[in-house]
Amino acid sequence: MVDLDDDTLRSRILSWLEAQVPASRVQHVLGVEQMAIALAHVHNLDPQRAALAALLHDLAKYFKPQTLLSIADEAGLPLDPVDEANPHLLHADVGAIVAQREFGVTDADVLAAIANHTLGRPGMSALSCVVFLADTLEPGRGNTDELRHLRTVSQQNLTQAVWMTCDYTFKHLLDAGHLIHPRALQTRNWFLQADSGRWRSPAAEAYRAAT
Repeated sequence: MVDLDDDTLRSRILSWLEAQVPASRVQHVLGVEQMAIALAHVHNLDPQRAALAALLHDLAKYFKPQTLLSIADEAGLPLDPVDEANPHLLHADVGAIVAQREFGVTDADVLAAIANHTLGRPGMSALSCVVFLADTLEPGRGNTDELRHLRTVSQQNLTQAVWMTCDYTFKHLLDAGHLIHPRALQTRNWFLQADSGRWRSPAAEAYRAAT
């Protein structure tokens, strides 16, 4: 089990990233870390675990497609045809594997938050919601009216913010003519139904229990 208070671990992660990804991506990771910490405080979650998941979320971002497919196959990850057409979508799930191998992370919720940060997952935990939202909404992503509104919603209602952020992402994917992964659509539908009260959302339950 890694020590979440260990500043040396943070330095190790950042050094690893600086050797593996462009400087602009490191800045994005730091932005996700800051927003994840802020959301964790607002929603009564552990900010150290949010920070750790955020720092680790893009470990596999720049892995080559064949490397992503090879690691996923080795780990027995289920592959959708969309994954095979666009292996980059595997970087989140593969990133969780790299976090275990390179940095000894064993916290299941932290690993899930890394794995879920791109496509989400139906019924994912509040911590996963925080990292999922921070990845799309951190300040470096821009400052449009729509992004500012989503950031406000993320401070108020994680469940609503997830499905609204999915819709925001889908618009861009559709405009660009890109494929939409079935898991992303399942995430959006699950959280929309949870927001309407049809399902019990772990994010909403965690928030209510802490307030």
